[in-house]
Amino acid sequence: MAAGLPRFGVVMPAPGRVSGGRAGKLKPDRFRLPALPSQAEVRAAAADSFLLAVACLISYWLTTRALSLVYSISKDDDALGGLWAVIATVFLFRDSYNKSLAAAVSRMAATLVSFALCLAYLAFLPFHPWGLAILVGLSVLVTAVIGRPEDEITAGITTTVVLVVASLSPHDAWRQPILRLADTAIGVAVGVVAAWLDLSAVRQLVRPSESP
Repeated sequence: MAAGLPRFGVVMPAPGRVSGGRAGKLKPDRFRLPALPSQAEVRAAAADSFLLAVACLISYWLTTRALSLVYSISKDDDALGGLWAVIATVFLFRDSYNKSLAAAVSRMAATLVSFALCLAYLAFLPFHPWGLAILVGLSVLVTAVIGRPEDEITAGITTTVVLVVASLSPHDAWRQPILRLADTAIGVAVGVVAAWLDLSAVRQLVRPSESP
């Protein structure tokens, strides 16, 4: 009886073979560790890291100390402004000056879209989850309509942060978009200067063989 029954099961290919009769072997090249960077690359990375750290410190200080002397809601809001400025500075730090400039335009464009929408909303209405959802959708729509679809995500994130912070400080919440725009402008300005210094000074000293 057993001999006449059909057999069911999974047929495993023999070692070194794959389905379809093709011979397959593990290629050791795929498992090789990447080569260690050269001393010049390590020095360049260290210099770039140091420059970015200094730029972030300057952005934070300008926002929490200098800007707070002009206008300040609270120490917590000043710290939030410092965070916002540092994020903008880090966002601009790229491997070339042209890319940093493009990132600066991208950051400011997304922030301006979010600024306009959030200011128009918070000037008349308090925070609401439905308002958050609608404004995030509008942020994506507006950036696409003005021909900058690559900034949709940044605009949506910026709108989300501004509205959520406004919900934590509901009194005169319309001021939040204005303050965050100022914070972003400071961070972008410091980031552009840092990128220029990296190109004109750091790379000339650490990587003299590379072209700008």
